[in-house]
Amino acid sequence: MGRMNRAGLDGIELEYDIRGAGEPIVLVHHGAGADWFDPLLEEPVLSARFRLVRYHRAGYAGSSRLVPPLTFAQEARNFRALMRHLGLERAHVVGHSASACIALQIALDASDRVHSLALLEPALMAVPSPPEVPRALELYRAGDTTAAVDTFLRGTCGAQYRAVLESAVPGAIEQALADAATFFEHELPALRRWSFGPVDARHVLQPVLAVVGEESDSRFHQRQKLLLEWLPNVEPFVLPSAGHLLHLQNPGGMADGLAAFFARHSLGVAA
Repeated sequence: MGRMNRAGLDGIELEYDIRGAGEPIVLVHHGAGADWFDPLLEEPVLSARFRLVRYHRAGYAGSSRLVPPLTFAQEARNFRALMRHLGLERAHVVGHSASACIALQIALDASDRVHSLALLEPALMAVPSPPEVPRALELYRAGDTTAAVDTFLRGTCGAQYRAVLESAVPGAIEQALADAATFFEHELPALRRWSFGPVDARHVLQPVLAVVGEESDSRFHQRQKLLLEWLPNVEPFVLPSAGHLLHLQNPGGMADGLAAFFARHSLGVAA
């Protein structure tokens, strides 16, 4: 997507890019997909009405190397620092899979900065992950990074993941391989340590869009059901013609759903 800007924040530098104008939407990327939100940046229904902010978290792509440990609380602090650097008071926040869990932690820890949330199939540990996830960790620890990435993506995103990624985000698999150390050594363990249940959910007061793909594995539908039961201000959205690679498989439908939700829950003034 071309050269990105850099923000110096509390001893680290994060790459970031801003598209469009209007109320800000901050896109928090999944560890295996640093650039998976790129297709949404090209959707006019979003870029013509909102300011889209994407950034690479520490340890990913061209941002600073990660200084362990990676915790979701630290990710929330980095988010707050980036918002301060960009001069943004409040924003809509979007997360996908593990980063949707990070987005929930951001909503708890930086609630004054988060106006609304779109959670794209969060990896809630209340519903066990597919067996390919622990198998991928085993393969990574055994030194086979290529097989680990393939196993993880095949188990979470489906057998056709490679064709989808290569079409939607050329170079995405190579980037996942380059970022594998951060993802397998730090992010997945942090996700396993992270705790979120109905008591925590009661403190997420922002409007939430709970997204699931029409063709996604039953695990993701179960997780959406939990969000609908737990969160006090939540609405469901089922994205047609998509599995876990939601916005990569149907970016137009995803953009329409996000734009409608954020318009219904506007910041109320130009951001």
